[in-house]
Amino acid sequence: MKSICIIIFACVCVPLMAVIKLPSIVSDNMMIQRDLPVKLWGWADKGETVSVTFNGQTEKVKTGRDGLWNVQFKAMPYGGPYKMVIKSKMNSISLKNILIGDIWVCSGQSNMEFVVNNVNHAKEEIAKANYPKVRLLTVNKGMATTPLQDANASGWVECSPRSIAEFSAVGYFFGRELYRQLNIPIGLINTSWGGTIVETWTSAQMMITQPDYKQKMDILHSNSFAQKFLKNNKFDIIQLADNEPGTTQKWYLPEVDVLGWKKTNLPALWSAENIHGEGVVWYRKEFILTSEQAQSNVSICLGAIDDWDETYLNGRKIGTTQSYNTPREYVVCSDGLKEGKNTLVVKVINTGGDAGFSYPADKIYCQTNTARISLSGEWKFKISTIIDNSEIIGPNDYPTLLYNTMIAPLTHFPIKGAIWYQGESNSDEAYKYRTLFPNMITDWRNTWNEGNFPFYFVQLANYMDPAVQPGESTWAELREAQHMTLRLPQTGEAVITDIGEANDIHPRNKQDVGYRLALNALYKTYGLNIEYSGPEYQSMKIEKNRIILSFDHVAQGLLAKGKYGYVEGFAIAGADQKFVWANASIKGNTVIVSSPFVTDPVAVRYAWANNPNDANLYNSKGLPASPFRTDNWKISTQK
Repeated sequence: MKSICIIIFACVCVPLMAVIKLPSIVSDNMMIQRDLPVKLWGWADKGETVSVTFNGQTEKVKTGRDGLWNVQFKAMPYGGPYKMVIKSKMNSISLKNILIGDIWVCSGQSNMEFVVNNVNHAKEEIAKANYPKVRLLTVNKGMATTPLQDANASGWVECSPRSIAEFSAVGYFFGRELYRQLNIPIGLINTSWGGTIVETWTSAQMMITQPDYKQKMDILHSNSFAQKFLKNNKFDIIQLADNEPGTTQKWYLPEVDVLGWKKTNLPALWSAENIHGEGVVWYRKEFILTSEQAQSNVSICLGAIDDWDETYLNGRKIGTTQSYNTPREYVVCSDGLKEGKNTLVVKVINTGGDAGFSYPADKIYCQTNTARISLSGEWKFKISTIIDNSEIIGPNDYPTLLYNTMIAPLTHFPIKGAIWYQGESNSDEAYKYRTLFPNMITDWRNTWNEGNFPFYFVQLANYMDPAVQPGESTWAELREAQHMTLRLPQTGEAVITDIGEANDIHPRNKQDVGYRLALNALYKTYGLNIEYSGPEYQSMKIEKNRIILSFDHVAQGLLAKGKYGYVEGFAIAGADQKFVWANASIKGNTVIVSSPFVTDPVAVRYAWANNPNDANLYNSKGLPASPFRTDNWKISTQK
């Protein structure tokens, strides 16, 4: 589990209040879903009369014994901005700059959490992110044992260069494409948590139907668990990081005495120095700049750091990233540099599991105007505070913990649909994902009670070392489980096996991810006449020593990207189930596959690897073919 643990105890009810209280997702600048009844709720003193006026409609209601009030307005077309007034005899709340449009929930794990500030060409993207009719809401992390009525959200904001940097990159690029094509207001709700499994995003009502999870669900709902949950989650990594000795004693200053600091070689994880637990470790390195180098900007590149970092140069903070395994690159202007010795200090904060510097040595350097100075090798480090995390309950320990806090409160709020980027954390149980993932989609749809709202997801990117020979792959099996989910109505996938990175589980090209998700929505939800998918395998025919494959979604034809135009990424096998790399060629809308080593072929696989970096089958619209297999032989995660 790689993320912040902000804990909310589920059994605490919203206190009764004499004045009106609104949920955190009802605020200035908010988006309201068009063409559906508008649902609003809040709290006041019991028996209090509350009136809500919005866009020419007024509704009055009395609160119940629990102080909760609900109103519903008739459906309205997109437009705005509007004002909303909520009144009781004790107070009045006025909300401004409200738009009516389409709301999309953006959820999943770290690749959905990955922010715009870390994508390719981030500065340019942020500078031009001026879309006041696109509205952003981020749900903060939290866990609960039963569903809550209010999320811990940040409040709606307009999309602008000031607000977009720390928002979900996939969510933003998806929403931006919708807005550009449709010119209607778009609302984006980011509710994501890195390193999480699909079970924690699914409700108890669904998870109790799964026999494999009965024991955990019984524990979760036992009388003793709530007390254990509260006790074991008093530890707050945020408070610790803000108040640990390194911060209070200013270890980031160059003049700090480092006589007692130990030596280590980076890159390395904490476990290499026998450091285990959650907490903070400080690292320090000195390097030399010439007079010329110190008079221009430099880039400090630290590779990926697990989990957070705060980075200082010559006593000045130059950057911070709260995202697991995201490449760190901080630009420092000349006024922060010195001729001669410069002191680099990195505060590393661990929120779970192992931590430290996880990239290859050649990714840790200082880039100047004249040279690249390596920052790998010997550093000094000092442990500030470490907390044993063996007893802390994380979001993956029990099902439903994130659903209860980060999804359930949103289900009172009508939406247009959802996008999802998750699966890496379930890859070791890919076969079970065939059930777990569609169950979660069905669960969300049932809870929102809005029919089969659109649900579009990202297939796993290519990652890890490319395969030398064809073989088993848990990531390929997870992609297959994702693709099988298309059997559900109103679903779609973005295939991105061509934009991953072997050494980074978080590819920085999030623009194409959002764009390909948007293609699904523009065609399936909004009815635009476009091609939204790459080639999909349809059928096979065996002719002597070759297999002929037919495809759908070929657009104006199939093509092989690459310098020589050869089709790659195919493997073929006979009845012995031993796959070898195959020769493949395009003929019309088919691909012909064969190998001199397989005289009687029976099955073909394409892009069946953790990192199918050679897979190059596309359609004429430049969309990649989805990985597939023609066999139904037992796979490695099938028990």
